[in-house]
Amino acid sequence: MAKTNPFTFLQQVRTEVGKVVWPTRREVLLTTIMVFIMAALTATFFSLVDLGIRAGLRAILG
Repeated sequence: MAKTNPFTFLQQVRTEVGKVVWPTRREVLLTTIMVFIMAALTATFFSLVDLGIRAGLRAILG
């Protein structure tokens, strides 16, 4: 494997970072809101499933 000196490495890193397309503040905000909404929906779904299973088991066993 070829050795690269630290100066060349830092130049290459700087070039690659310059190619990155960073998200806008609006995109980050919308994505964050969507993650919270999906987490809330998932939590609600699994809570309802848990309640259903619990009720079913109580009906069977009790």
